[in-house]
Amino acid sequence: MFARKIRVDVAGSEELRLCPVAWLDNYCMRSFTGREAFDETLPIGDGALEVSFRVDTNALRADMEDWFTRKFGEGKPVKLTLTEGDGCSS
Repeated sequence: MFARKIRVDVAGSEELRLCPVAWLDNYCMRSFTGREAFDETLPIGDGALEVSFRVDTNALRADMEDWFTRKFGEGKPVKLTLTEGDGCSS
């Protein structure tokens, strides 16, 4: 649907792992940022998002880290890496 493919990894103590699609879906279904560009995000699988060209990936990462820390972090900060390109899983 959107032209840009973004791989989302959760940085763990040992290694990176794909961000669960349930987390991505939870974030994308919320309209809590007040940023219209984030309405243009679509989870397509574990660790995979499609986004529009209006989405600033640095701002997206920061907002996702904040949301995931509060929702899924169990008291620990959640750190993410976002990588743009065709190497994304779907």
